[in-house]
Amino acid sequence: MRHAHAVESVRRAESALMATLPDGALMQRAAIGLATVCVDVLGRVYGSRVVALVGSGDNGGDALYAAARLASRGANVDLVVLDSETVHADGLTAAVRAGARRTQEPDWEATDLLIDGVVGIGGRPGLREPARSHVAAARTSGVYVVAVDVPSGVDVDGAGVPAPHVVADLTVTFGTYKPALLAPPAARSAGWVHRVDIGLEPYLDEPVLEAFDLADVCDAYPVPASDTHKYVRGVVGVDAGSDQYAGAAELCVLGAQGGPSGMVRFGGAEAIVGDVVGRHPEVVAGRGRVQAWVVGSGTADRAESALDAALADDVPLVVDADALAYWRPGMAGNALLTPHAGELARMLDVERSVVEADPLAYARDAAERLETTVLLKGSHTLIAERGRPTRVVASATPWLATAGAGDVLSGLAGSLLAAGLAPADAGAVAAWLHGMAARLATAYRVPELDASVGAPITAREVAAAIPRATAFALSRTAATLP
Repeated sequence: MRHAHAVESVRRAESALMATLPDGALMQRAAIGLATVCVDVLGRVYGSRVVALVGSGDNGGDALYAAARLASRGANVDLVVLDSETVHADGLTAAVRAGARRTQEPDWEATDLLIDGVVGIGGRPGLREPARSHVAAARTSGVYVVAVDVPSGVDVDGAGVPAPHVVADLTVTFGTYKPALLAPPAARSAGWVHRVDIGLEPYLDEPVLEAFDLADVCDAYPVPASDTHKYVRGVVGVDAGSDQYAGAAELCVLGAQGGPSGMVRFGGAEAIVGDVVGRHPEVVAGRGRVQAWVVGSGTADRAESALDAALADDVPLVVDADALAYWRPGMAGNALLTPHAGELARMLDVERSVVEADPLAYARDAAERLETTVLLKGSHTLIAERGRPTRVVASATPWLATAGAGDVLSGLAGSLLAAGLAPADAGAVAAWLHGMAARLATAYRVPELDASVGAPITAREVAAAIPRATAFALSRTAATLP
């Protein structure tokens, strides 16, 4: 699991580590790592054209020392120093001695790579002139951008993206990930992220964010033992659908069937029970003993009574869609709420645009105020739990934004709850598998294309691909993932 730490934690760790090292050693470690990545990006260093956009402080120093290394290997390096009064003097001297040239008018059309060393973790959000104009010109010219530690101008801890800011192709970060590199919307401006180990780990506090990846799915997934039976694997109850939204019931059931539980009970609206069981003969009709409930998807005007009935069984539950409107703090501590941004905005009485601009903050706020675990759906799904690091899952494809996909996710999460996982673990595993299933489904649609291109898919196809996604994860075949 990749961990992200808050700015203050990183600063304390850097201070503690520097006390054990010779002066400048920590910056040299960072610069070597940055230069090495730039060499990999350039391929052929000699004769390449590099511009280093240099701000003040250590971030600019990292960029300057990396520029010195590139210049010493034959790269044509231009230095755009934004403030001569605050520039890292030793780094500037080293870069100029190695052959780098100072300029305020770089030839962006001839530039191969831009090193963004404007501001680091200590900078204020937003990008000011003249850095703003230089970054815009580089982007217009199609220059490849490598950010130093974080893309300049993003909100490092909050993961917001005040305009303007740098949009990088690759970010080289040092010691640990920062929230802006893993959480939306800032993570979308980081590009590929490469972490350079500079020795901070022993000095860091607890992380504030965790990226849930393939290995974490393998570790958490409840694989049944050889002597198990369906009741040991868990029974998940589904109360979803209505006359108006009968399809939600079926999609939720499909999601639950793709999970690890041994049996699915359908306790939804009587008018649709026959149809659901008729299409899924493995499903048991009617309410009964379960280890978890999934409630809310498509329940319309009976959402409140469905939620009350599920709560009465005193088992873990997934609360989705219509039932979210009736959730109140203190109802249950073993619940997983699965809103999208609009639903969470209504629950917190704010505008949807506010949640979308700072989803990390609002997911955390919701977990505290609603007193349970909250899974905020999106391109990067966030799972916030009171008193624990927030988890982020980024396995999805944009094609997953399709009607009914959330119903499938809630069913899958409920199956994982019934199999014994805690709400945060169930949510993270479900989100990862759900996203991977979508990637597999869209790749299957057009197998001759690169999987990153994909094609439109339906929620039913996502549900059908969940077992394949699970097999990929459990076999740890990361190299074959699309």
